[in-house]
Amino acid sequence: MDLLYDHLMRARATGAVFARTVVAPPWGLRLDGSIQLAVHAVTRGRAWLWLDDPSRGVELLPGEITLVRGGSPHFIAHQLGADCLEPHDFRTRHAQCAPAADHAATVFLCGAYQFSGDVGNGLLDSLPPLMTLSYAIDEPLREVISLLSRELVAEEPGQQTVLDRLLDVLLVLAFRSDFQRSETAPRWYTASADPRLRVALQAMHEDPGHPWTVPELAALSSLSRAAFARSFREAIGQAPLQYLTEWRMTLARDHLRAGTLSLTSIASEVGYGSPYAFATAFRRHHGMPPGAWRKQQPSELLTLNGVGHTSERTTPDDHA
Repeated sequence: MDLLYDHLMRARATGAVFARTVVAPPWGLRLDGSIQLAVHAVTRGRAWLWLDDPSRGVELLPGEITLVRGGSPHFIAHQLGADCLEPHDFRTRHAQCAPAADHAATVFLCGAYQFSGDVGNGLLDSLPPLMTLSYAIDEPLREVISLLSRELVAEEPGQQTVLDRLLDVLLVLAFRSDFQRSETAPRWYTASADPRLRVALQAMHEDPGHPWTVPELAALSSLSRAAFARSFREAIGQAPLQYLTEWRMTLARDHLRAGTLSLTSIASEVGYGSPYAFATAFRRHHGMPPGAWRKQQPSELLTLNGVGHTSERTTPDDHA
């Protein structure tokens, strides 16, 4: 199992919403921080994006993709510091969009990704607040951006399906590109570069319910028990079984949020022989039993609030 794939699948990362907008200046749009990961691309014209300080804004250029991590509002406009409207007011003011053929018009895409639970939050926390991806990074990314740019020039039949798939690929390439060059990449990602540690990490992720022991994991890694424990702690910052326990608790929290499994099933999924054993371990980590913890969790919601033309996608997991 690829560890990045495992995290993305468990986070149920989906490009659930996108909005294609054609607008002539002057214009400005404010998007709040509830969008967990926003994707922006300009295919025609020009636009600027900034967080809290317009003087530190970045220009959105055709052929580039900019990702913004949620948490605080961000702004997109025809020029830095322009007045920016909330999505509903933006849509009302620009209801009569400029035609795409208008040379003064800007054509841009806003995509919004939804992540579920602590696995998703861990991925997002690894990214910088704002990241621009361009052709220069790698060849696969260049091809995806090129296809995305061509697809956004005009609305065509089946466009949502094409954009969904391209945004999925873009997401994976964005994480891969950032993790490969970032000093703050998750330690599980950097540790997986070592083939021996990767085998042990993959085993724990593929079957977190298995009663793993350090000798068993060391044997999978073709290392002595002492050498494996030392290498694992140096790479991950935790002992192997401590990492396994933290991973099990992360999965347990996400199962509890989803509300689709009983406590007995969750206990089995994450390696505890009974609901009582699981509840005891969970209380030790979180200071309360799992049922009480679950009742405190808010529901998760994703929307672009009607910016431009919005399409929504669901996957089979969304109904699980």
